[in-house]
Amino acid sequence: MLLYARGSETTELSEEDMRQGLADAFEKLGVRKKVLALPPDYTRFHSHAGILTRLAWEHYGSLLTDILPALGTHSAMTKPQIEHMFGTVPADLFRVHDWRNDIVTLGEVPGDFIREQSEGKLNYHWSAQVNKLLVNGGFDLILSIGQVVPHEVIGMANYNKNVFVGTGGQEGINKSHFLGAVYGMERIMGRADTPVRRVLNYASDHFAKHLPIVYVQTVVSMGSDGHLKVRGLYIGDDIECFNRAAELSLAVNFKMLDEPLTKVVVYLDPSEFKSTWLGNKSVYRTRMAIADGGELLVLAPGLEEFGEDKQIDALIRKYGYVQTPEVLRFVEQNDDLKNNLSAAAHLIHGTSEGRFTITYCPGHLTRQEIEGVGFGYTDCAAMMKRYDPAVLTDGYNTMPDGEKIFYISNPALGLWAYKKRFEDS
Repeated sequence: MLLYARGSETTELSEEDMRQGLADAFEKLGVRKKVLALPPDYTRFHSHAGILTRLAWEHYGSLLTDILPALGTHSAMTKPQIEHMFGTVPADLFRVHDWRNDIVTLGEVPGDFIREQSEGKLNYHWSAQVNKLLVNGGFDLILSIGQVVPHEVIGMANYNKNVFVGTGGQEGINKSHFLGAVYGMERIMGRADTPVRRVLNYASDHFAKHLPIVYVQTVVSMGSDGHLKVRGLYIGDDIECFNRAAELSLAVNFKMLDEPLTKVVVYLDPSEFKSTWLGNKSVYRTRMAIADGGELLVLAPGLEEFGEDKQIDALIRKYGYVQTPEVLRFVEQNDDLKNNLSAAAHLIHGTSEGRFTITYCPGHLTRQEIEGVGFGYTDCAAMMKRYDPAVLTDGYNTMPDGEKIFYISNPALGLWAYKKRFEDS
């Protein structure tokens, strides 16, 4: 049931608008006794989920007893991050999701269904796993809060991904990521109906009906004034709110280009992007836009690691961002990668498949480390001086020496594609 829906390509929702939207939805839900919030972590700061979580806490007060950031495989949030994202919400409400230990399995999507969705490429079942708090916490309302935006694994982020991946377990996360990678990012990104989404929908329909989940979905885009705008807010307990949000996100977050781009410069905000695990959004959000033989330059002053998880970091350093056939061969031949399929999927996400060059300008990692995983390296300070984020504007820029570039200030907010390549994918 759709409880609240407001949005358009020109809508600009204020905090008060979002407060009223939540109040309208909560009134329709009736009295609740114990509430759990599942917002994203700090890597989705711009989703406005922090504000919405605070507004939900202000509405329910002591009835909102627990907040479980949907970390997936990400690092636990720090106290400064919690304060910055969630404001006055008490820190003692926050719990840490342990994707290796704190999970329960609700059911298994059969292998035949996975085989069908992967077009015969994969032959395994998929475990629908969630954090044990969702099942054993005694909640009569679980608020899954987040942003719908183009995504490399599932097509459009959020809805039940926030539950089965954000609070999911090692097996579920690994296998869902690998399914998306094997099926092909360029066939997935920007689409609401994809193989991975169908698997998660199967799990929702067959195994999670008893969980009192209500989805609170935002759509956010950059305004012409350079500031983020909340274009939509959709609240409901089924897929309709996601579909409505996905339709709007496709309109405001997907930049379709008439010609491929020769040189793209992407800036990674150091407060948000400290790893290539996240920073490679610069690769997969632009890969459909960059010309064959083109160049991607990534300004990454906060980059200090490859994977936020130590085991995944080690696997990235060991195997590197190589092309898909080589990753698949590594998976077949090496148990460490075979047992961590999300890392294998990430390696595929981070390659250009040899079509264009990828050069990182890291703030902390060395040339040896960057080149060791297959990327090009250039000095960060020098490139930040030449391509100054304070001066450049999103889109086409001409440098003082005549060089033409396409600049992106935050790759997490959109998806860029050359029209013909998208249509052919």
